[in-house]
Amino acid sequence: MEHPPLLIHIPGIPEYLAYTWLIMGMLIAMAFVVSRGLKPMPAGIQNFFEIVVDGILKFMEDIIGHNSRQYLPLIGTLAFFILTSNLMGLIPGFMSPTSDINTTASCAVIVFVATHYYGVKSHGISYLKHFLGPVLWLAPLMVILEIIGHLARVLSLSIRLFGNIYGEDLILLVLVFLVPLLIPLPMMVLAVATSVVQTFVFVLLSMMYIKLATEEAEEGH
Repeated sequence: MEHPPLLIHIPGIPEYLAYTWLIMGMLIAMAFVVSRGLKPMPAGIQNFFEIVVDGILKFMEDIIGHNSRQYLPLIGTLAFFILTSNLMGLIPGFMSPTSDINTTASCAVIVFVATHYYGVKSHGISYLKHFLGPVLWLAPLMVILEIIGHLARVLSLSIRLFGNIYGEDLILLVLVFLVPLLIPLPMMVLAVATSVVQTFVFVLLSMMYIKLATEEAEEGH
């Protein structure tokens, strides 16, 4: 089934990348507008974003702990980018960058790198000891298993998000072709709910990985 024509097409640039740039530009512009007019008593869009960011921070504190504020730039950016990407595909003429495995894999790799960066930052080089396991003579086997397990996180994050958003967009596309004059509203509501849930799952898993990286080495040694 041929995809409906998209509004943005740059020759030589993959469509998912063009829409990723669009979302990046939107989020940067929005952050610029909000930050320029900060007031002691927030109102309007500033109040909205303060409520959202405060909610993300409180959720992070519940999962990671009291020192979670340092991870807010990463988790907050992922949340805004992934949610916006998921929802963009619901607009005719646009596509969800997260419906392409390259986008979701890139987000997963960022989480992977950040997780181990924070682990080393929290515990120093001793962080790497937890890859060796509790028994020294099992270290060679444990290193292999740990590496496989951590790489599986990247695969899990990227495929879960990609599969759900791609499937959602595909179902909507089929319905548009079958019922061209009426996009079923219940399906649109379900698609919005799926977009929110998948954003929640991605950031939740990211926070759990960071929590394990910043606590596991300390608990094990």
